[in-house]
Amino acid sequence: MSTSPWSHRKEAVSVLDVLFAGEVFCDLVFGGIPHLPTPGTEVYADRFAVSPGGTANRAVATARLGLRTGILGVIGTDLFGEHLAARLAAEKNLDPTWLRRDPAVHTPVTVAVTQEHDRAFLTYEEKGALRPEVWEGERPDVRFLQLGIGRPLPAWAAEFRARGTRVVGGVGWDPTGQWSRDLLTRLAEVDVFVCNAVEATSYTRTETVEEAVKVLADHVPDVVVTDGGHGAVAVDGDTGELVRVAVPRVPAVDPTGAGDVFTAGLITGLNHDWPLATRLRFAGLCAALSVQSLGGANSAPHWEAIDAFLERTPRIPDADLIRIRAIKP
Repeated sequence: MSTSPWSHRKEAVSVLDVLFAGEVFCDLVFGGIPHLPTPGTEVYADRFAVSPGGTANRAVATARLGLRTGILGVIGTDLFGEHLAARLAAEKNLDPTWLRRDPAVHTPVTVAVTQEHDRAFLTYEEKGALRPEVWEGERPDVRFLQLGIGRPLPAWAAEFRARGTRVVGGVGWDPTGQWSRDLLTRLAEVDVFVCNAVEATSYTRTETVEEAVKVLADHVPDVVVTDGGHGAVAVDGDTGELVRVAVPRVPAVDPTGAGDVFTAGLITGLNHDWPLATRLRFAGLCAALSVQSLGGANSAPHWEAIDAFLERTPRIPDADLIRIRAIKP
């Protein structure tokens, strides 16, 4: 087992608004295809992009929104790892201090084939590239920690939480199809839970998003469920109120990473102590802007795109506009 140090290690421990922990992928994205290929056939794409993926989607998105962001994960020293390390180090506000480079590991790779409203993935990932279970070195001061809770959380996550860090949990697709209810017990270890409609209804064995949100709210203080083009549904942890907010309608090129960008926008709103509805509107806005180009991290919006959208969309409440524009770097 390699004992390679974390990349770009700094002399001083950073203070972060948010730290994202999880698997980091190099995404090869093919877009504009007429249909998915079938065995023995070949389909040509008319767009192609190489983009950081996985946990990097969320990290890049919050960094572009102005939050001091860190990323914890493991990548290799191969061609894909070199590309990711350089790409993430160049992102303003994103600190790769805790991104480990391990020469014994092949950097995780995903081939994404996308259409306007759907996509398919082919992924290669080794165990050595999974989220680190042991923290090496000093811990930064972190306001928010985001990580997946599809498997047991590492001990260092609880240690962060004990120090006042708010933990935001998420999940991914369950390839086993079992959707184990063990996940519900792990919700006690997080402060906020974000998932999509399929995940929410599958884990709770419910029929509708509204039913699922209510079940999840019995286990975690704040829960948000994204519902594709129908927006997002959440339960206010303070009042118990059920809130649904619509998502802006935009032409879609690639939906890959939209949920990650939504999470980044939501954490940004939490960081600025916005009301729940404002957080949902801003997160939905960021997610909508991200589907207009290829690649999850590549398409995370900069403030220029957000400003342009706000200028041409008068339906956003004035109070929300004031809050959003107040945080522009």
